Amino acid sequence: MDGIPYRMEGWVHLMEEIVKCLREASRWIDRTAGVVGPDGILVACTDERLEGDEDPSVRLAMASPERVIVTTDRTYIRAQALDGSPLFTFIQGTDPVSRNYLELLVRWIESALRERNTDAERDTFLKNVLLENELPGDIHLKAREYSIPTSAPRMVFLVHLDQSEDTSVMPILQGLFPDRSQDYVLAMDENTLVLLTEFDRDNRDFVAETAGLILDNLNSESMSRVHIAVGLPADSLKDTANSYKEAFMALTVGSIFYSDTYVVRYDQLGLGRLIYQLPPTLCHMFLDEVFPKGAYEALDSETLLTIAKFFENNLNGSETSRQLFVHRNTLVYRLDKVQKITGLDLRKFDDAVLFKLASMVRKYLEKQENTPFKTPGGKWTRHPH
Repeated sequence: MDGIPYRMEGWVHLMEEIVKCLREASRWIDRTAGVVGPDGILVACTDERLEGDEDPSVRLAMASPERVIVTTDRTYIRAQALDGSPLFTFIQGTDPVSRNYLELLVRWIESALRERNTDAERDTFLKNVLLENELPGDIHLKAREYSIPTSAPRMVFLVHLDQSEDTSVMPILQGLFPDRSQDYVLAMDENTLVLLTEFDRDNRDFVAETAGLILDNLNSESMSRVHIAVGLPADSLKDTANSYKEAFMALTVGSIFYSDTYVVRYDQLGLGRLIYQLPPTLCHMFLDEVFPKGAYEALDSETLLTIAKFFENNLNGSETSRQLFVHRNTLVYRLDKVQKITGLDLRKFDDAVLFKLASMVRKYLEKQENTPFKTPGGKWTRHPH
């Protein structure tokens, strides 16, 4: 196991793979086997009860320069970590059968770790593609090295977690999309995962079905509430960076204008996408023209709720009155009050559109001026485009 990393950033994943191998080995090895770290602590074992204990005889193995070390009752094989620290795989017994078992176990762990390392390198490559950190001319060559088709249509589903320390989401998402040849689950940062998946052009409900599958499973099985943003299909691997930026824009725009929606699609952002791309100076000018100074602030919460319901019901007064449990005359009074304060009669289509647009612009400015946005991947920006 030459070159096994023993660094904090990689040790967690390394240990997970070693523990997995030892769990499988316990099914066919009829004697105790395990892996001991450079501190002499048993990090993985076929007998789970021993994990975390100090190995009583590993000190003898540590003192020997040999690859294979035989003590009174155990056989060890030494491995070298990248930082120079030793790791030891052992088996209970010193007979030839034990030695053969141990050699098989070491080779199995080596193979599993090489595969895990290849998966990690592939995921890093894909994240760099999404973040446009790969040279366009290198993408095809590296994709071929990792057996990733470059011409398959793909799209990005961006999964944002409310709780950054929820470690249950990644394995759940990987379990939902186990085909590692066409579905790639990537951790962009502590709050954001990406599903980069092949797009089924023949299935008109592909986006809704995939997003629904993710949402239903993660919100029911994980500790964290999640929001999903979806980019447009990309015709090539290189173009998935655009789908990623679109998904991120959908996530950001959704947090401003559609905070009650758990799945936001770039192609369904409507006015929100238009407003998000306007310069703040133009937005301020527009608001000054629509609302007299202090007019919007003069609207109380009850009036704002009435306006929201009136818009939700497509300016239908009867349905709005029914949902608010108020008399029709009460609704008329409140709309007259809005007209008196703002100068806009929401019963008229043009005025209603103007009020709706201005209120969205106001919400956008509040968000932009008070909250910086962080793109998944660690870059700070207000606009990913």
